[in-house]
Amino acid sequence: QVQLVESGGGLVQPGGSLRLSCQASGVDVRRDAMGWHRRLPGNKLQYLASVFGPDSSTNYGDVAKGRFTLSTDSAKNTVDLQLSALTPQDTGVYLCKTVLRGEQYWGQGTQVTVST
Repeated sequence: QVQLVESGGGLVQPGGSLRLSCQASGVDVRRDAMGWHRRLPGNKLQYLASVFGPDSSTNYGDVAKGRFTLSTDSAKNTVDLQLSALTPQDTGVYLCKTVLRGEQYWGQGTQVTVST
């Protein structure tokens, strides 16, 4: 059974950083396609970053390039997303996603709020 559980969200000031983590079970973060999206106010879903396989480079969406960094920890079976230089426009629910045998699986998300 595939399960994804995100953590690490919270309230942060503009310019700050956060590290999000996705604990995966039922998938292997070294082998299977893993990624992060976010749902913005207004319910817009936005792609952030993904990686597929141990020899695959990490891909980033335009909004994430230069500010967000995806990494995997095979020992913990986690996929982390380091957020930096945050602005209020980064406020949203951050979601972990995997695709396994053609099926998409999503976590419940973790809320990130950027505000003074």
